[in-house]
This record gives sequence, C-alpha cells and structure tokens, in this order.
Amino acid sequence: MSLTAEASQALESFEQARGWEQRARLLMQWGDRLEPLADAQKCEANRVHGCESLVWLVAENDQGQWHFKASSDARLLRGLLALLLVRVQGLPSAELALVDLRGWFTQLGLERQLSPSRSNGLHAVLQRMAELASNH
Repeated sequence: MSLTAEASQALESFEQARGWEQRARLLMQWGDRLEPLADAQKCEANRVHGCESLVWLVAENDQGQWHFKASSDARLLRGLLALLLVRVQGLPSAELALVDLRGWFTQLGLERQLSPSRSNGLHAVLQRMAELASNH
C-alpha cells in the first residue's frame, strides 16, 4: 500500500531524527498540527472508548475517500493521532481496513514508545475508523 505525500514526509522526518528526544519533539510538533475540533465535536458520540486518555474522532466520507479529524487531552497522544491520521487520510474503506498500525509506527521508529495502553488506544481509534467506514 503506497503512502501519501504527507505520510512519506512524516516517515522521512522521523527517519532523520537522532534518538528519542528528537523524535519526541517531532511528535509534539505533529500533534500541534492537528486540525482543532469544535467544542461541539468533543461529545460522547465522537469519543473513542478503549483509550486511557480522552480521544475524539470525527469522520467524513468524500466521494469514497475518508477524512478524519481527531483530538485528545494528552499531548503525546495528539502527536501519535496526527501520525495515524496522515497514514489513513483519503483512503477508501477497503484500504483503511488493511492499515498495519504496528508496522507504521515501527517504520517511524516509535514502536518502543507505544506502551501497551497507548498501543491499545491507537488500535481502538483505528477500529473506530473501520467501524465508521463500514457503517457508511
């Protein structure tokens, strides 16, 4: 499955990062780029369950391609969400279901930073994306 230009750019910048401190800084910068959700979108209906932190996910389908917005109350998680979003933006439902989350974060060199709870939380977000896509 090929990467979008933005996902390729993310991969390149993380591959060039030396050590965890640089990656952590990059992660925070990516989190700051997330398109903010309106307060009205931070509602129970958009909340992703299975995350220790509060996470909200909003999806829209535009001519068969999925576009997501997400937010969290946790700064590090916002960075991880931003990197998940660049990986899945614009994918059709069939490809969305095939995304290898662990493989993506391994490519970015962040797999060691994914504690079991963070990893479970990101999988819950990906699962919610797939649910929204299959209900469409």
